[in-house]
Amino acid sequence: MEEKQLRRRYRFYGRVQGVGFRYVTQMAASGAGATGWVRNEYDGSVTMEIQGTEAVIDRVVQTLENARYIRIYGKECQAIALVPNERGFRVRY
Repeated sequence: MEEKQLRRRYRFYGRVQGVGFRYVTQMAASGAGATGWVRNEYDGSVTMEIQGTEAVIDRVVQTLENARYIRIYGKECQAIALVPNERGFRVRY
């Protein structure tokens, strides 16, 4: 039985820019088989849209929370619609 695919939009706050956040996110998501994107925001936060199973998404977020230089002091999360036929995980500029 195939696990249900989910898509979530996260907004991360804290020391999340200038510390390799987008690189770590891309590597973790790609390695886990997730799709989506990550980008810096003008207010110093980072937005991520990620699609995969709940276990895959949780693993990527856990990797970010345990990363060496990243310090997440707050995050928002909302479920959003799946993006059909999306391929890969990328950094948006």
